[in-house]
Amino acid sequence: MENNTQKMPVMIFDYGCVLLDWNPHYLFRHFLGEDPQATLDFIRETDFFAWNVENDRGMPFAENAARLIARFPQYEALIWAYHERFSETVGGAIQPTVDILYELKAAGHPIWGLSNWPADKFAEIRPRFPFFSDFDGMVISGEVGLVKPEKPIFDYLLAQAGRPAADCLFIDDNPPNITAARGFGFQTIRFTSADDLREELNALGILS
Repeated sequence: MENNTQKMPVMIFDYGCVLLDWNPHYLFRHFLGEDPQATLDFIRETDFFAWNVENDRGMPFAENAARLIARFPQYEALIWAYHERFSETVGGAIQPTVDILYELKAAGHPIWGLSNWPADKFAEIRPRFPFFSDFDGMVISGEVGLVKPEKPIFDYLLAQAGRPAADCLFIDDNPPNITAARGFGFQTIRFTSADDLREELNALGILS
């Protein structure tokens, strides 16, 4: 019997800021105050996101933290809080996107995840969100030692999913990730909101 799912585009979701409301301010406001600008200033000063890529790649946190603390000792408490209270950076599910995921799953699309997370942090967060059990597979950066937007993690996902890039539609909020994936042959949608995502999927004839 022919497997009809092989005809359906593989839908690949990023997690943070697409399916999960992830924001470091939710944690750092306890140290820097409620004004989000204070968190933004800290992130810019420390080049926080570039530093965090190495956490996502699987570097032991103590080793990576020591590198940043050496440069910014005044922020030692914040840096360690990010490790010890990471769950506070996740506000909850972005339910309208989760609803779209369920609709795609019900229509027969294979559903995969491709997300940059430290392995231990994802293991901590995953049980809070039952929708993760509906994925056909997922690639978590810290589990494989690879990160977006570098090509090896995309190649790894394709090998696991058993489909070529042209058969996959990748949904991510981060422009460099989208640009890279498009260059690797993926169909892409840059996520800005669940409403816009639904509209783009409708335009492609994927959702009606």
